[in-house]
Amino acid sequence: MTAALAPATVLDAADWQARRRAHEERADAWLTPHLARRRSGVKHPVEDFLFTYYSYRPAQLRRWHPGAGVVLRDADPAEFGRDYRAGADGLTLDTEQVRARRAESITWIRTLLAATAGRPAQFGCFGLHEWAMVYRQTQDEVRHNAWPLRLSPAATTAVVEERGVRCSHFDAFRFFTAPARPLNLLTPTRESQHALEQPGCLHANMDLYKYSYKLSPLVASELVADCFELARAIRTLDMRASPYDLTELGYSPVRIETIEGRHEYVLAQRSFAERAAPLRARLIAECDQLLAASDG
Repeated sequence: MTAALAPATVLDAADWQARRRAHEERADAWLTPHLARRRSGVKHPVEDFLFTYYSYRPAQLRRWHPGAGVVLRDADPAEFGRDYRAGADGLTLDTEQVRARRAESITWIRTLLAATAGRPAQFGCFGLHEWAMVYRQTQDEVRHNAWPLRLSPAATTAVVEERGVRCSHFDAFRFFTAPARPLNLLTPTRESQHALEQPGCLHANMDLYKYSYKLSPLVASELVADCFELARAIRTLDMRASPYDLTELGYSPVRIETIEGRHEYVLAQRSFAERAAPLRARLIAECDQLLAASDG
């Protein structure tokens, strides 16, 4: 018999409604411009990425969950969905049921995050994964072909070949052009993901958003939003350091083809690694609590 998580917090209606409103307002600041662009058919190569690459829908990001072990007084079950149960003190997530459905995923996420956290951060890639995604392609072939490249095709190719590529993240590597893949120092696969991911990688830190929403509703929506906020900031650096010229959108380039640009990139990369570390630790702690209760 599994042990249930003991309710840690009981929230009065005024408290949980205030938390829900704050979360919705925070999410709306990100969602409103995206949804307006989507209705108008306007694409944005930076701001839209988190809504197209990741599977979490805008409505899911906006919806508030208190997380496991929180009781909501005077809450309507219809507002929260099928995974919530009404009790004598109020409404609470049926943690045991949700945890049972997600047990394999929780274990996989926890193992990956702990392995990543346990490695030294590497800061020598200089964002060349984005360059490898356009390597030896024409302007029409590149992913964001509505936006020009900063350098000529020949110069872009030369940067990749002169600097080399040191990408450890499978979900970036899989978008490399075929000629770029042999230039990478590693050959990441899904199977080697746990062995290769490291905490300096922009994409590994961006993916904390993915792992947070995969744990939802077992974790509070505020944690998911924290991870989204970090991922959004990382995406901005990712594209500023890319070969695309996005100055018309207000993004000044990080010119990683120069010494000064590489220095700027590493400083920002280190800052993001520092911001990601406590979020990764929070997610690991959430997984540990859920798995410990499952084994109890």
